[in-house]
Amino acid sequence: MATTAAAAVSVANGFCQAYLESKPVREAREGVAELCRHFYTQGWVSGTGGSITMKVHDDSIPKSQQLIVMSPSGVQKERMIPEDMYVLSSTGSILSAPSRKPYPHKPPKCTDCAPLFMKITHMEMIKGIDGHGYHDELVVPIIENTAHEGELTESLSEAAECYHYLFDAAIKLYQLGFEWSTPVHGPIEKVFGHQRNTSMTVNVGVLNGNNALEPSRRCIVLDIEGTTSPISFVTDVLFPYARDNVGKHLYSTYDTEETRDDIKLLRTQVEEDLQNGVAGAVPIPTDDVGKDEVIASLVANVEAMINADRKITALKQLQGHIWRTGFQNNELKGVVFEDVPDALQKWHASGIKVYIYSSGSREAQRLIFGNSNHGDLRKYLCGFFDTTVGNKKETHSYFEISQSLGVDEPSDILFVTDVVQEAVAANAAGLEVIISVRPGNAPIPENHGFKTVRSFVEI
Repeated sequence: MATTAAAAVSVANGFCQAYLESKPVREAREGVAELCRHFYTQGWVSGTGGSITMKVHDDSIPKSQQLIVMSPSGVQKERMIPEDMYVLSSTGSILSAPSRKPYPHKPPKCTDCAPLFMKITHMEMIKGIDGHGYHDELVVPIIENTAHEGELTESLSEAAECYHYLFDAAIKLYQLGFEWSTPVHGPIEKVFGHQRNTSMTVNVGVLNGNNALEPSRRCIVLDIEGTTSPISFVTDVLFPYARDNVGKHLYSTYDTEETRDDIKLLRTQVEEDLQNGVAGAVPIPTDDVGKDEVIASLVANVEAMINADRKITALKQLQGHIWRTGFQNNELKGVVFEDVPDALQKWHASGIKVYIYSSGSREAQRLIFGNSNHGDLRKYLCGFFDTTVGNKKETHSYFEISQSLGVDEPSDILFVTDVVQEAVAANAAGLEVIISVRPGNAPIPENHGFKTVRSFVEI
């Protein structure tokens, strides 16, 4: 293999196709995909998988010339496969890119950070990482984020000058009694030469009719409307804002890639609606007819979808982009019930992973919890699910969620919702279910068979 790999190196263009398809590169692709899935299921890193990287290990290639495998932007970590990976040279140039998937999947994109490989060396603690010595190189970017990845260059350059402080900080934290490797476990107290965790364990369960606490869950999945937030916030604030600003948003962003993708998704949905005779659906003319005519038809369709409270991805994706502008302009602020922040904090401190599953887009969910009346609550949340995993009233959707969360049994997940049909679907998938009874919620039928709570204090 070493001879074959070495022969694959081309002086003219770096590496030939034979080497890009070799076993070392294939194993690195598989490794990154597996890491992305594990990061997600462990609740460490949610969202898409841009710039997760791994060097291709091959003893026949000098370290300075070894290839780099990088995950694409825009692909959910839990759905990552080896074929989604980019292969880059050691200088950051793209040697191999993933194939584009059929619509409505977005085209793959390599992060703007791809060429930003910051290298540090001659640090004593590098030897603590397997395979590294004092003279080897290591990358540990600790920086403030920016709106665009390409703007990170200056911050990365500055960060490279202060890595040694990280090791000093880790030592100080340990001396103060904090276990830096597992921060959720709380402070560590030394007793007679041994360490013991002084943080308390909080069982997460539901009080039954005998006031006994039922078994705890590994994960909690929460609905938003009528569960974490008043229905009135959605119906009286978010929906009207999207409806009143859809035309303005489309005009101002019409030529952007994001809005073109929104329009393409709406076209597909409207074509399907017209075939099925859905009320309110009107044809969307082709682009050559003119911008004004296209936008007018889009506005008419979106208004009809909002009025019908349709739970479809095409509408929710556009609404999320409109709401983003509202939050950025301080015209919107998320609203959650008073008991929600304390409950989220308690569950988080207990090691319970909390997720959101709503018909609103994941971006809209992040906006609500990131800009709430109780501040940024996203630090207590491990991830977000929307209708891209399926309709909330379909059992298969909850099966998909349980697979993504990586639990041993679906019953390790507690789902809280205000909608009985969603409760039935989740229960059929094996999840434990509680129905949220909040002010303003629609009445629920008698004998529905599920536990109910009026506050998260009861969970």
